[in-house]
Amino acid sequence: MATKSKNENLHKAKDGKKDEFYTQLTDIENEMKHYRSHFKDKVIYCNCDDPRVSNFFHYFSYNFEKLSLKKLITTCYKNQDRDLFSRNITEQAIYLEYDGDKKGANVPDPDEIGIKRLKGDGDFRSKEAIELLKQADIVVTNPPFSLFREYVAQLIEYDKKFLILGHQNAITYKEIFKLIKENKIWLGVDNGGIKWFGVQDHYDIATESRKKIENGKKYFSMGSVGWFTNLDISKRHKDLILFRKYNPSEYPKYDNYDAINVDKVADIPVDYKGVMGVPVTFLDKYNPDQFEIIGMSASAGYDKEIVGLDKNSKYRDARPLINGNNTYARVFIKKQKN
Repeated sequence: MATKSKNENLHKAKDGKKDEFYTQLTDIENEMKHYRSHFKDKVIYCNCDDPRVSNFFHYFSYNFEKLSLKKLITTCYKNQDRDLFSRNITEQAIYLEYDGDKKGANVPDPDEIGIKRLKGDGDFRSKEAIELLKQADIVVTNPPFSLFREYVAQLIEYDKKFLILGHQNAITYKEIFKLIKENKIWLGVDNGGIKWFGVQDHYDIATESRKKIENGKKYFSMGSVGWFTNLDISKRHKDLILFRKYNPSEYPKYDNYDAINVDKVADIPVDYKGVMGVPVTFLDKYNPDQFEIIGMSASAGYDKEIVGLDKNSKYRDARPLINGNNTYARVFIKKQKN
């Protein structure tokens, strides 16, 4: 029954188009500028994008020569229309290929963009989409948030480099955190502030603060959204500057884990060599040369693989407890020996 329920929810998400958010060009530009050296002579694949309206396609096609790309490929789930938003009413989809300017204008021309029909619906999990994925060097897109685990698992399975958007809650997913811990995925550069995504006019947004209208277009904010990648960036190797000294009275230990509690990332003690529980926001400043990730606290339950809780502990609760009281979610870290 659980499997059936899960599948039904996925189908409902598709039918309701709850994952159909369009990324703004400014958000794409602000992040891509940090990865330009990675794009040279590479095949870029945007496999969750309506290619004729996607701002990911716009960015890479208009900067094709500047970035020295080899090829750009885009696909979209169930779309053949030229409307701004896919209506997902066809079982057959199309994909586009662009390999650069041929007329000397240095901008993409419709005659230079190869429009090809797929036999299937363009779902990123389909055999056709996977064959296109195999051609790609780097995948860049805004994937369906409801399928984020499955989407990342596919990228890892096919050993692809990627730069994708995801909700910050994905950090706490067991499957995603395991990859973060193993240094197979990390946070990108622009992970702060509110990001607004274009949605269809009839998209229901109950919370007023999460919607806005600009130039007749409707936008939705889903909270904290950031970039996930496995492309190396300079930010990832910058040491976090520490100045606080360890004092037992200021850094209490957890009841159920041999680690001290640190309330703010800026308060990580420079001289403590043991395990520390720090806010999840630490991951935005994580340098694997400076720290080692040990585990992560859970909201409830017990998962030794992720939390690292002592299996002999009298507590069967994986929340970070101090004097029996729960604290906020924590990532457990330890300074590298060097």
